[in-house]
Amino acid sequence: MTRPKVLLTRKWPQAVERRLAAAYDVVLNPDDQPLSPAVLAEAMMEFDAICPTVVDSITADVVAREGARVKIFANYGVGVNHIDLEACRRHGIAVSNTPDVLTDATAELALTLMLMIARRAGEGERQVRAGRWVGWGATRLLGTTLVGKTLGVVGFGRIGQATARMARHGLGMSILYSSRRPAAPEVEAETGGRWRPLDDMLAEADVVSLHIPGGADTHHLIDAARLQKMKPTALLINTARGSVVDEAALEAALRAGTIAGAGLDVFSAEPEVPDGFLDLENVVLLPHMGSATTETREAMGDRAVDNLDAFFAGKPPPDLL
Repeated sequence: MTRPKVLLTRKWPQAVERRLAAAYDVVLNPDDQPLSPAVLAEAMMEFDAICPTVVDSITADVVAREGARVKIFANYGVGVNHIDLEACRRHGIAVSNTPDVLTDATAELALTLMLMIARRAGEGERQVRAGRWVGWGATRLLGTTLVGKTLGVVGFGRIGQATARMARHGLGMSILYSSRRPAAPEVEAETGGRWRPLDDMLAEADVVSLHIPGGADTHHLIDAARLQKMKPTALLINTARGSVVDEAALEAALRAGTIAGAGLDVFSAEPEVPDGFLDLENVVLLPHMGSATTETREAMGDRAVDNLDAFFAGKPPPDLL
């Protein structure tokens, strides 16, 4: 029996690649660079499955390639705003993702960004590496403590809830959250979360952490008007998608002191980072590493393979979207 042919658009952890190779005819992307839409469109004709990542643009034109062979996109990651889901529905192509397994890793990174920007850790490290540190001083690099402060969580799904739990139990922070509807009472009890309308929450929180999907509904949700609603001492954390923040408005707010600082792991035109952020000391910039732990990346790959295995066995993939 001919084995299904599968394309990995980027390198995966070796343990997962070995598992795939044992069951499928796997083709890797040796350059580990994003594939162009033209290359992806050609791949639609050659492969039975494509395993894309967040940097692969699976547009309607790619999906609609006449005579396409691909039957499933087994996405490596939980977010799928880079895939035209409606086009996939029209053409009968299944799409799966990898939920749950990156929850704690992403929440940990949100806490990392909070602590780094609150305590000016990035700024301090740059001083040390550049040889500009002149020694301890009672008024040098004064940051702010997070213990007892209020965290506002925008989007209260798995990652938002995990971030709230870590902040509450690890730092003693009070938790507010904004979502389309209030969470179940047991979730609020466990996380300490109290629901607020978004604009009210922005005005109350000392730190605002974003945990919402990308896409048209959330594009520039945090814009100039909403940044103005935040406290001048507030910090903004984004481990979600770059598109949910108006980056030009954020740069202006950081320069003007509208808010005190920001910690960003995602950007709207990755891997490009807006030039205006690069000379700002009150922003921490990380290279989209929210899920970047060995344990998480292997679990993501295993989850994607589980979806492939189910699909090619004639069963519904467990994470079918």
